[in-house]
Amino acid sequence: MAASRHADPAAGDERAVQVRTLFSEIAPRYDLLNHVLSLNIDRRWRRRAVRALGWEVAPRGTYLDACAGTFDLAMELAARQGFAGRVVGTDFALPMLARGLPKIHDAAVAPICGDTQKLPFAAATFAGATVGFGVRNLSDLAAGFRELHRVLKPGGRLVVLEFTVPPGRVLRAAYLLYFNRILPLVGRLVSGHPWAYTYLPRSVRDFPGPGELAGHLRSAGFASVEWSLVSGGIAAIHVASKAGHGSPAGPRRAP
Repeated sequence: MAASRHADPAAGDERAVQVRTLFSEIAPRYDLLNHVLSLNIDRRWRRRAVRALGWEVAPRGTYLDACAGTFDLAMELAARQGFAGRVVGTDFALPMLARGLPKIHDAAVAPICGDTQKLPFAAATFAGATVGFGVRNLSDLAAGFRELHRVLKPGGRLVVLEFTVPPGRVLRAAYLLYFNRILPLVGRLVSGHPWAYTYLPRSVRDFPGPGELAGHLRSAGFASVEWSLVSGGIAAIHVASKAGHGSPAGPRRAP
């Protein structure tokens, strides 16, 4: 199937080809653009996401970072003081993983090229899981959440960090101006890619809001789902727990 070389998010199998093509092509400039275009706020969001994971309950456990990209979120966990476990970072865009390899050469992070919708792991493998800015790109969101639920151990947490549209009128107007006008222009100039950074705001526009996304997580089998907005609602952190013993202690909402 030919890749969708346009900014409008595709559907089904075409969406998977579109997303793999996009991230494979922007991999060389991905980290630079992430930090520049977010004014480094994305680093703070990742720290909050890892705090919400509750890894301290099982510091020697094995954790999954799905849609890992260049391993920023995986490294945020692996570098935590007291963490003595391992993080498995999966992504189906191999060039993204390859670009991030220098970050993890001496870290407890194992890269695996794999699809979040068909994870190559046995059930109940991971003590916890994270996804940073990845679920929005899944061609089948329900399938992805079911897989993440399947590979978690009973009591394990899934933390999802994702963009959303701010609820406040003034911030929403400024956000949409930046996302729809400034970000595509700067992204195109720096990355050289003709449509990748136009796809981004359109994919956020079409993605379920925080409350609806929480419903999708519950439908996938998660027993407890909470969420909170960060930076005025530019992004949201969802914390979902799989039913069973050994659920991590501490607040379910992102700190």
